[in-house]
Amino acid sequence: MPLEMNREVFITCAVTGSGGTQDRSPHVPRSPKQIADSAIAAAKAGAAVVHCHVRDPETGAPSRRLDLYREVTDRIRDAEVDVVLNLTAGMGGDMIFGDVENPLPLREKGTDMVGATERVAHVAECLPEICTLDCGTMNFAEADYVMTNTPGMLTAMGRMMTELGVKPEIEAFDTGHLWYAKQLVKDGVLEGPALVQLCMGVPWGAPDDLNTFMAMVNNVPDDWTFSAFALGRNQMAYAAASVLAGGNVRVGLEDNLWLDKGVLAENWQLVERAAGIVSNMGARVIGPQKVREKLGLVKRAPVAK
Repeated sequence: MPLEMNREVFITCAVTGSGGTQDRSPHVPRSPKQIADSAIAAAKAGAAVVHCHVRDPETGAPSRRLDLYREVTDRIRDAEVDVVLNLTAGMGGDMIFGDVENPLPLREKGTDMVGATERVAHVAECLPEICTLDCGTMNFAEADYVMTNTPGMLTAMGRMMTELGVKPEIEAFDTGHLWYAKQLVKDGVLEGPALVQLCMGVPWGAPDDLNTFMAMVNNVPDDWTFSAFALGRNQMAYAAASVLAGGNVRVGLEDNLWLDKGVLAENWQLVERAAGIVSNMGARVIGPQKVREKLGLVKRAPVAK
């Protein structure tokens, strides 16, 4: 494909994630206040979108508690800075198998499998402008862990998101996930043009080499909008690569803990550095209102309690 650099770029900050990073950096936020404060600081640094998970405030473990999502949502919406809110809907599809000779029953610790309605319950209550839809099942880093998103589950969740008026951000960890995403749009489950996040370097999805990245880019329909990220030390390199390939940028502590060698990052610092890369490439960092216009988003209040 011909190189078509994106000249108007939005930055997403993935604030905390659900990985076991909470004890590896003091900057990984745990409580709703910490998560919201970190998201607000990222917005002030130039992030037009904040992508939020929630964690148990005491342990830092990933959580699906509605009250935590509601508090994060309210705190961000009450802030003096505007930002597009993107909540994960990736929780509730975690399977941890037993050993290789006895895969069943599943291990109780770490397994979290619930139905489609429960997986999007916080989306229905908080009504963010965007929520994620992990568009496939995959082996995900650990030996016995499978991230589970069956076609039937994705169809059900996708329909709920569409009916709620929340725009799904399709998270694609490999080319087959993009293939199925296109089918969801063709079937009318998701509305086009779609929004995609290309997730690079996540074991064992698409590796973060440039040949694989361009294969992913080339499988995104021309009228769709995409962002991309890579884990760890390649995070900033992919900020540049995504812009060059016509996309937008995601950074944040969900994907990378480091600002420089030996220097732990805060979310706002990662956003500030990414914004500098985008600007130095000759592109413009756009704000939340421009993103809403570009993606057809509607900012709404949560469902009344």
